[in-house]
Amino acid sequence: MLRETLASSSSAVDNHPPAEDAWVQTYHRLLPQWRSLPISHQPIIPVSVSRVNQVDAQRLDVEMSAMLKEQLVKVFSLMKPGMLFQYEPELDAFLEFLIWRFSIWVDKPTPGNALMNLRYRDERAVEMRGKVRTGLEGPGLTVAQKLWYCIATVGGQYIWARLQSFSAFRRWGDSEQTPLARRAWTLIQQIEGIFKAASFANLVIFLYSGRYRTLIERALQARLVYGSPHMNRAVSFEYMNRQLVWNEFSEMLLLLLPLLNSSSIKNFLRPFSKDKSSSSGGDETVCPICLLSPTVPFLALPCQHSYCYYCLRTRCSAAPSFRCSRCNEPVIAMQRHGGSIKNITWEK
Repeated sequence: MLRETLASSSSAVDNHPPAEDAWVQTYHRLLPQWRSLPISHQPIIPVSVSRVNQVDAQRLDVEMSAMLKEQLVKVFSLMKPGMLFQYEPELDAFLEFLIWRFSIWVDKPTPGNALMNLRYRDERAVEMRGKVRTGLEGPGLTVAQKLWYCIATVGGQYIWARLQSFSAFRRWGDSEQTPLARRAWTLIQQIEGIFKAASFANLVIFLYSGRYRTLIERALQARLVYGSPHMNRAVSFEYMNRQLVWNEFSEMLLLLLPLLNSSSIKNFLRPFSKDKSSSSGGDETVCPICLLSPTVPFLALPCQHSYCYYCLRTRCSAAPSFRCSRCNEPVIAMQRHGGSIKNITWEK
């Protein structure tokens, strides 16, 4: 009986196909029922972002600003010295604004965040939405968050730097100043102390939870998360280890080599040398002053003994009656061994 019913229904469907807009009618018919269903709030998947990556990203941003500042200062290198120093806060604010304009404002990570595979997301929207699949998705910062980030980082740092330089130049902290100036100086110091204490507390919380590395990020609830779940390392640690070992080894050699006496080492290793002919005639080929083999030997006249040029020249200039170290004969001139320069004399 059931089989006959199914057969009749299938034949009816085959004979009468559904209309083209049947799915639209079904959607509108089921939409009120779907909206009336209670929304199940699933727990947010906890995402753990490396604290080292976040700190390294902040450090890389600082180094990037320093590099841009160095290049910009070179442009004004031919101007009056010290003129750019008085506009240093404006220069720093301008560079920070450029980085913010071409990174955060256009929904792109900063240079340090890009190297560490990090991006900002609005944590408030993630908490309100409730449903997450990987823990890394979520919208970026809103326009208000971007503007407040610029005001706090660029404008706040500029105003604070200018206020500190102005108060230090006016010497508000001196005892002979007016009570209003001293009170303003005390207020500045108190604000700075409170900010440092709050930054330290935020650092402790960041090390514990791994969220919001600065007070500005915590106030705006702008959290750093991974931009991509998979990312290959851009630096080979094998190459880095080899480079570190070579640097340490070269520094050790540069420290130890000047402390070694090369002539004594050669004299110690000479009996173990395979070249016996050179060792037998070493007395005639080695300079008796520096005990080294002369690169360009000069002969002392008239005794014809081999010397280094600088050794023989220095001794003859220092002592007009210099005598040969081998035969104790007075040296009156010197001659280049095997060359065309002969009878190089000097005044006694």
